[in-house]
Amino acid sequence: MKKQRYIAFVLLLILSLLMAACSSGSSANEPADSSDPGSSNETSAETPSEPQAAALTERLAASDLSKLPDRAKQRDDTIIVSLVNPSGAFTPYFTQVGYDGNVNSVLYTPLVKVDPNGLPVPGLAERWEISEDGLTYTYYLREGLKYSDGSPMTAEDVAFTWTLLHDPSYDGINTVVESRIVGGQDYKDGKADAIEGIQVIDERTISVTLEETNATALTVLGGQILSKAYYGKDYTFGNLDYIKDLHANPITNGPYKLERFIPGQEVRFVANEHYVFGKPKTEYFIYKTSEGDTWQFVETGEVDYGSFTATEDNLERLTGLGFLDLIPSTASNYGYNQLNLERDHLQDKRVRQALTYGLDRQLIYVEARQGAGQLANIPSSPILWSYTEEDINPYPYDPEKAKELLDEAGWVVGADGIREKDGQKLRINYLGSKSESTDIFIAVASENYAEIGVDFVPEQFPDFNTLSAKVRNGDYDMASFSTTIISDPSQGVFRFTKGQTPGYDNPVIDDLYAKSLATSDIEERKAIYHEMFKILNDELPVMFTSYSKQIVAINGRIGGFELNPLSGIGFSLADWELK
Repeated sequence: MKKQRYIAFVLLLILSLLMAACSSGSSANEPADSSDPGSSNETSAETPSEPQAAALTERLAASDLSKLPDRAKQRDDTIIVSLVNPSGAFTPYFTQVGYDGNVNSVLYTPLVKVDPNGLPVPGLAERWEISEDGLTYTYYLREGLKYSDGSPMTAEDVAFTWTLLHDPSYDGINTVVESRIVGGQDYKDGKADAIEGIQVIDERTISVTLEETNATALTVLGGQILSKAYYGKDYTFGNLDYIKDLHANPITNGPYKLERFIPGQEVRFVANEHYVFGKPKTEYFIYKTSEGDTWQFVETGEVDYGSFTATEDNLERLTGLGFLDLIPSTASNYGYNQLNLERDHLQDKRVRQALTYGLDRQLIYVEARQGAGQLANIPSSPILWSYTEEDINPYPYDPEKAKELLDEAGWVVGADGIREKDGQKLRINYLGSKSESTDIFIAVASENYAEIGVDFVPEQFPDFNTLSAKVRNGDYDMASFSTTIISDPSQGVFRFTKGQTPGYDNPVIDDLYAKSLATSDIEERKAIYHEMFKILNDELPVMFTSYSKQIVAINGRIGGFELNPLSGIGFSLADWELK
């Protein structure tokens, strides 16, 4: 009877939330928070619709461009896309939030790009060579490379970028350093004036030698490149503070230049006439950053692009507009509930497992989204070659199993129904963004966790930056996020290595991670990742939640768009053209 009351309560709550709101989708290609709202017009709580994936399986062209709103018809030199507000740190490798990366993908083109199949393709490097022993990479730059100020881009800029990231004052996540360039540690320790393994051969050719093989080195080292003349003019070893003053006025080498950034309103770009692949076909590009309803923005023609959860209702609504091209997409990232493992009660994996068994993730992430989601139990998206479900615990909703684990861990139900241990109540302080998906999560989690004796205390924040700041301060037990775009499985597990997740340090994971980078054989790498996934699935340093399924909607006037869930819109942006 209690179970039936719970299901009825949750269904009614979901119904009221989804019907009351005009839902929005996120156009961010590098999401950092967990909100993934969709839209629903469900009419009966008594007979809920069965979860189902969107019927859209291939690109659907706009059926009637005459329905295009006037404001969209009148734009002839500008394309607009909505984006959650970035911080303004528009220098690659120095971003503060994931949405800064969206901006940087418009401003910079990497040496090596990743195509929709996850394979490397030439970017600013026209080709490359890898030595027979897999340790030396030689990049050959395209002829005529220039920065947005007209200055030449050479191999010296590449060497400067790699060297800068070895500075001891650099405090970002640094996969370039992790690639173990010969002499890199000596430079970082102040024992050498230059990095031995970096050799500038001529203006357009540079080689780099690693201490050990690294399967991701080609694209990691082939990333975005900074101008030495601009970003290096004030560089002194051990001090990178000066770069903060350059964030707002970047010198770039991508398809667009930054024209202006108005926090809370827009990031405005103008076509880069020095772009090596030719000036973009559309003069202006805008990220509209003001808070608002993406549905309204798309329907009124205020923006030209939106991403929506792939529900049948959303598909029907988008198709009915007539002026949008629709493209199905499964994200390459994964959602997760970050757990504060520095809190005593979350250091026991049985408690983390109990919180996962005790949460009806199927209801939250699949049924409430009309099937536009899939449960995640490992740090790899289903679209990546590393994905597996073999020997992976799916953690089905099982409150009795959750209670059993908490009993084993010594948490005893108190007089008020909340479990206690050593005088401490089992309380979970949860942080989430303000969204309908978070509302649903809170409603279900509150009921679920009360049943197993957990005091669930939720708090919501209106913007991602405020939420992130509170998490960084450690004032939480659980917080909802999703990763940025993942193009190689190493990016999905990197956060769990070498103590980078506070409170979690597993030498076995570190060893397997190193082995996964030591070979370029896909089958061998796949087997290694499967071992890591089994461990992470058991130990749950985070609670894995879901993979999202999306419908990308783009103004039917726009030609040249190519969907690349591994690289975002920057992959084809220079070719976007208003027809």
